Amino acid sequence: MTTITLDLPEQTMEQARQAAAVLQRPVEAVLADMVQSVLPEIHDAPAEIRAELTEMTWLDNQALWDVARRMMSPRNEKRMRLLSELQGERELTTAEEEELEGLRREYGRITLLKARAYALLSLRAGKPLSRIETI
Repeated sequence: MTTITLDLPEQTMEQARQAAAVLQRPVEAVLADMVQSVLPEIHDAPAEIRAELTEMTWLDNQALWDVARRMMSPRNEKRMRLLSELQGERELTTAEEEELEGLRREYGRITLLKARAYALLSLRAGKPLSRIETI
């Protein structure tokens, strides 16, 4: 554990005190938990998106909503589905295998970024997002 000194706005401290009172925990523990929850656990994320996951912490809410609503292009999604079906029917060519792997990486990347965006938006709202808010 490392100890540091922070200068926080009074409003932030008041919010932390209120949370600590509700949770019946020391304010220092509440603040430490908040810092941990905001900074991403990225050690198990693919190396090529670790920086992007970290940078998302400082995006404004509108930018996070843009990421949360991001989708794979219909063309790429259709192609990935077709290649996956073909893989069940026959052996894919090397080019098809490489294409499918690239599409799967793209899908995984989008999914991780969306999950991080929803997690940050939920934290900022102070509650889990409802289905209506995510649409």
